[in-house]
Amino acid sequence: MHSTAVILEGPKALSLGTVDLTAPADGDLVVDVRHSGISTGTEKLFWSGQMPPFPGMGYPLVPGYEAAGEVVEASPGTAFKPGDRVFVPGANCYGEVKGLFGGASNRLVTAADRVVKIDSTLKAEGALLALAATARHAMAGLDKALPELIVGHGVFGRLLARLTIAAGGKPPTVWEIDTDRQTGATGYNVLHPDEDERRDYTCIYDASGQSDLLNTLIAHLTKGGEIVLAGFYPEPLSFAFPPAFMREARMRIAAEWTREDLVATRDLIDHGALSLDGLITHTSDAGDAANAYQTAFEDPACLKMILNWEASS
Repeated sequence: MHSTAVILEGPKALSLGTVDLTAPADGDLVVDVRHSGISTGTEKLFWSGQMPPFPGMGYPLVPGYEAAGEVVEASPGTAFKPGDRVFVPGANCYGEVKGLFGGASNRLVTAADRVVKIDSTLKAEGALLALAATARHAMAGLDKALPELIVGHGVFGRLLARLTIAAGGKPPTVWEIDTDRQTGATGYNVLHPDEDERRDYTCIYDASGQSDLLNTLIAHLTKGGEIVLAGFYPEPLSFAFPPAFMREARMRIAAEWTREDLVATRDLIDHGALSLDGLITHTSDAGDAANAYQTAFEDPACLKMILNWEASS
């Protein structure tokens, strides 16, 4: 089989091309992707050439780990059938072209245990499941506190705020320096960091990925407070020790989602506890992928870019 996919040949060298697909084995699904999301975190670092050394890294590669589509072939015993609407966190099925993360393709082959069924009414929003699950992973667990302050009002920051409220937490404060992104909050406040005089936050979640914010965040912590690094940081992190020492500050790194997070987040969406409305600001035909990726990474008005693959199926 063949597929049409986004191929990143090197930094800022991106095009649409034809790739060979690995034949499905026992336990595999063949999925026709309808929509895929562009990540402004890890994918931007690969696109710009700023990604630090990473397992499996290399070019050429098929990017993308946010894909939603329909099953067209299912191995017996997988609990899936043709026509099922599913979320797929990418695939590695392109022969010599690396599948990192392999979701930006109109057809892919993947193990069924990586795939999650989603409601058939979830169209482009279905591609947001991984980002929502990543936010859930940062927050869920007996040893984790809900955020009182969230830094960054992009899609990830908005999902953190929505999940906090869904979990019964007090509506968080969100910092955002871009005036265009300060809008769109429901049930919580968004303000410029310079306007926040509070210095007693118990738990701060950084969703900005900016490497130079630690000293600022520490200054807004209460004694014994925690900073959760929920972004991806290409540069070394550092901070002044005395203020952190005086506050007995704690830091935690939030990694990527697990399958449990995907399923739990899907259930929150299905039961109406978590809304994905208003998070997608841009949609582009997959045939214009090069411009879509540039817009996603360089236009501050673009919260989330979705590629529509339906014309390429």
